[in-house]
Amino acid sequence: MSNKIDVIQDRVNEERGFVEKIRSEMGRIVIGQTYLVDRLILGLLCDGHVLLEGVPGLAKTLSVKTLASLLDTRFQRLQFTPDLLPADLLGTLIYNPKDGDFSIRKGPIFANLILADEINRAPAKVQSALLEAMQERQVTIGDTTYPLPSPFLVLATENPIEQEGTYPLPEAQVDRFIFKLKVGYPSLDEERTIMERHAVTGEKQTLTPVVDPEEILKARKVVNQIYLDDKIKDYILSIVFATRVPADYDLDLADYLRFGASPRASISLALAARAHAFLQGRAYVTPQDVKSMAPDVLRHRVLVSYEAEAEEKDSDALIEHILRELPVP
Repeated sequence: MSNKIDVIQDRVNEERGFVEKIRSEMGRIVIGQTYLVDRLILGLLCDGHVLLEGVPGLAKTLSVKTLASLLDTRFQRLQFTPDLLPADLLGTLIYNPKDGDFSIRKGPIFANLILADEINRAPAKVQSALLEAMQERQVTIGDTTYPLPSPFLVLATENPIEQEGTYPLPEAQVDRFIFKLKVGYPSLDEERTIMERHAVTGEKQTLTPVVDPEEILKARKVVNQIYLDDKIKDYILSIVFATRVPADYDLDLADYLRFGASPRASISLALAARAHAFLQGRAYVTPQDVKSMAPDVLRHRVLVSYEAEAEEKDSDALIEHILRELPVP
């Protein structure tokens, strides 16, 4: 087993060079959001869509645009609005009166990296159209289904404080995001640096791609090979099952939980833990990798009860309680 891990370790060391390139280049533009930058890289490694939640001005859009500039891929920013139509996203059939046939005009969804800005402002029909793209990596226009390019990643933002003119995201769609990130304010020193660097007019830093899509695809293959011990698998399953049947784990949380995490959470947490180990330069997963990723993987998949809301307990508080009480292998 140790020989196998040594081989994987060599591959990790060989393929993770682009991580520092992205961190370094993004650090020139995005100040202080280390957590956000690392989670965006993890989204790339996991081939999973990411939902970013935070108040305006926290560099959510800037971070995604900066990441897109560093990848040699096609990028599209979609500003979601209440009057957006599925055709605006997917494309449509155009009638040609000369020959009486229809031709396809593909929409902006046919890109590698999609920034869905203020995703919760779009109506249900648009969300349904996006759901097929996110889950199946394909879209249907008319009677024909078209595959989306690889890699394909949706990075969506939403504002938690302004609810006027917004639509709640369907639970089925929220479950398709591998992570939901809560983006916080920078520290005082970080904000001072931001102010000094950006409180000028007419200056704009340019970025050139530093990572080829092939590097991302190779790294994903290595991530899939990261060693995941059976005890770690059991630990992941115990965390997920504790959100469904907390009494089986001697946790007094049944009154606070309305719905637990789906089986997709177990898959996502195992994959995220492997990717986190890769990011740390390790060929094996530790319990700390699981604990580091659990809040981002589970917070949008655990629905709290009205009693929990009355006591101001959110999903993060319940997940923290589960991680604190469950025995660590």
